[in-house]
Amino acid sequence: MHLLYVIYALYNTISLWLTKSTTRNEGIIMAIEIILIMIAAGLIVGFVGAGGSGFIISILTVLFGFPIHVALGTALASMLFSSFSGAVSHYREGNVTLRAGLIIGIFGAVGAFISSHFSGFIPEDILNYLTAGMLVLSGVVLCIRLLLMGKPSDKGTTISAFIYQNKVIYFISAALLGILTGALSGLFGIGSAPFIQIGLLILLGLSAQQSAGTTMMIIIPIALAGGVGYAQLGFLDIKLLLEVVAGTMIGSYVGAKFTKRVRPVYLKTAMVLLPIFAGFLLLSA
Repeated sequence: MHLLYVIYALYNTISLWLTKSTTRNEGIIMAIEIILIMIAAGLIVGFVGAGGSGFIISILTVLFGFPIHVALGTALASMLFSSFSGAVSHYREGNVTLRAGLIIGIFGAVGAFISSHFSGFIPEDILNYLTAGMLVLSGVVLCIRLLLMGKPSDKGTTISAFIYQNKVIYFISAALLGILTGALSGLFGIGSAPFIQIGLLILLGLSAQQSAGTTMMIIIPIALAGGVGYAQLGFLDIKLLLEVVAGTMIGSYVGAKFTKRVRPVYLKTAMVLLPIFAGFLLLSA
């Protein structure tokens, strides 16, 4: 009788160990899959130079079945790393306007932190549609941004001349731009880079190079504050974040090497189509 009890206990122990081992192996396999897919995604994002967060959201939701809130929190937090490296590079090249970057970044962080908490009250199916719509809209705004960047900037003949010369109005304009774009990032997990750059170009009169570099600086506090907000709601998976960051940084580094090998017209077309594609991909979830 005691022998049967020992055998039964041993059987339960082995079964439990095998179950944990299988679960552990499945976790390792899934982690490898995520990193490999993110390397591939990073290749595309690094090559195109835009649309990264939306693409990550769609992949995590559609391919791996993560809840939309977790995908948003992870994608937003992952931008902290890529934006930091990009901002440092742009700063060394003299493409960062510190005054605009600090004002918009600080108020953007406030907007992202607050709006990230509101996202928790939105049902998953509705948030899917809203995020997909914002991705498509960001593709349209990106197209407008590219058209604006193709035109010479003249502070003396645009609305930015008035804003640029008045410190109070400049501060208010930059603060409102930060709150609005930060709120979009926190609520939908997207970088809002096209929206930020449109504001920098039209309202503050920055050049194309300055708007690109300053946007990288602005996204850093937005991504940090938004990521903290999602973490407080329990929607930030640190393990998943590390896997996403590892894959996308490797892929984007390699993908960026091929950017100059393609004609600009094809590259600009891909920049516009990538977030739109990510939006429609998210709708299939």
